[in-house]
Amino acid sequence: MGMSISAAQAQAAVDAMIKATNDAFSDEGVVAESRNKTGGVRKHAYAHLEVPAGIWRKLAKWLRKEQGVDYCSMITGIHWPEKDEEWQVVVHLLRMAVTNPTDEPVVIDASKLSGADVPIEIEVRMSLASTREPSVPSVADIWVGADWNEKETWDLVGIDFEGHEGMRRVLLPHDTPTGYHPLQKQHKLRYHDFNEMYDDPQGFSRKPDDIGKVK
Repeated sequence: MGMSISAAQAQAAVDAMIKATNDAFSDEGVVAESRNKTGGVRKHAYAHLEVPAGIWRKLAKWLRKEQGVDYCSMITGIHWPEKDEEWQVVVHLLRMAVTNPTDEPVVIDASKLSGADVPIEIEVRMSLASTREPSVPSVADIWVGADWNEKETWDLVGIDFEGHEGMRRVLLPHDTPTGYHPLQKQHKLRYHDFNEMYDDPQGFSRKPDDIGKVK
């Protein structure tokens, strides 16, 4: 009995999602394509979607309802001040295809799964032009896993999630100065090829003990 899906099963499921996505959203600027992992044990195909931020919420609802995408595993933001598209948001989603348990034990033969029953991974990438107030729509009410991830991305990178209720600091101190997000490249962190630590009311302006060492 098959305990995991095959590469062929994954590829077929990804291809079906890519086709459905392009059929439904290509006129709205979405570009969906199949890609393959280059690392890890299982080098299965996954769906890669380039999405305009303005229709992200509409697409998210469609993925949840029509494609059975049931889990948001990660959201992260990137600051590229040297590029025209200065900000990027990357969302990692999963269709786990897990059904509610029944009273009777059920053993699933993974080798026989097909269509929407095949678990797959989806990567969504949104690019934003240069702006002082980067923002994309929130999907925290669509996938509960997005709630923390959106807070963390705003806290560290400063990309807001429009419509998110209860946005707040989750990693930095609650009294961190307004507008300070440490992963924005203008802050002179030693992790950005500078030696200075960032300056805020918590006293992080002190020099690190290893300031003279090669990082």
